[in-house]
Parts: sequence; structure tokens; C-alpha cells
Amino acid sequence: MQTVLVSCIGKKIPRWFLPHSSKSLRIRPIWSSSIKMAAEDYTFGPYKIHHTEVFYSTHLSYAMVNLRPLLPGHVLVCPKREVKRFVDLTADETSDLWLTAQKVGKQLESYHKASSLTLAIQDGPQAGQTVPHVHIHLIPRKSGDFEKNDEIYDAMDEKEKELKQKLDLDKERKDRTLEEMSQEADEYRKLFV
Repeated sequence: MQTVLVSCIGKKIPRWFLPHSSKSLRIRPIWSSSIKMAAEDYTFGPYKIHHTEVFYSTHLSYAMVNLRPLLPGHVLVCPKREVKRFVDLTADETSDLWLTAQKVGKQLESYHKASSLTLAIQDGPQAGQTVPHVHIHLIPRKSGDFEKNDEIYDAMDEKEKELKQKLDLDKERKDRTLEEMSQEADEYRKLFV
């Protein structure tokens, strides 16, 4: 199914803007700043992601707050289509995913007064991926946030192992609440209006 984004301002869509094939066409609005983001739920591998955890989306990708952030601003950028491995993304999905990460990263780096960004993909189980859905870890960085810069990758691996244990063993939840994550997403959403 192809998605076409249209403005909510009530203007007609020029015919040249629509794709040649109108089969399976879904019109999705681009919300104006005075209207809240569409109440669309998302999937992240086998998990449902509540729309309040998502603060930015395009027709192919979305950015959400992290259940267990390593540092302030640690978010995930994912394709909307559930894809287990990076190599299985289409060219359009790959492009949109990285353009989304670039846009989100720029805003969060500024918001958190960071000086750099770490962007990482754990592609496959042996690379530390615990949720079988491609995602980019986007982490705003500041001087001294880790004693040795590359320790962030060890910390990321450790968090992924903890998350896998939680998911496999259903241990007592030590994660952030939906309310905490929704509040953070609300703050970030304001950066994109």
C-alpha cells in the first residue's frame, strides 16, 4: 500500500502529486502545529509501541523514546515496516531511515546541549540485536559522559542483554513507565513543529 502525505489545511491535492497507480492508496495527513500527532500505534518487532512514545514520523520511519536510555536523549529510529536486518530494507526505506536519524539527531543534539552524536545499529543477534526490527540508536554525547569514548558500545551491549533477559524471563520491570516516556516524547515532539 502506498501512502501519500497531504496537508490538513483543506487544500485539494494536485493530480500530478498523486502516484500514477491509485490502487491501494492511503491518504495520511501532515498535521499542522496546532493539531496533535495522529494516534497511530507502531510495532517494534513483536512489541506494540504506544503512539505517545513516538515523537517524529515520516511515511517510512519513526523515532521513539527509549525504554532504557544510556544517556539523556538516547532514542531509537526505526523503519515502519518490520524488517529484521538492515540489508533487507528497500532503498527508499534506507534513505528515509538515515534522513530521519539526521533530522532527529540535529534537534536532540541541540536540545541536550551536546557536542556530538553516536549512531549505532546492532544488525543481527551476534551483533547484539535483541529486538528483531532494524533500529538506529541515536545518542547525544557530551565530553566526559563516558570515561573512555568507546565504552558506550559496551554499555549498549549490556543494556541489550538486560533487555533480552527481561523479555525472556519477564523479570520485575525496572524500565521507565509509559508516562515518563510519553512526557519525554511530548518534549521532543515540540522540536519538530
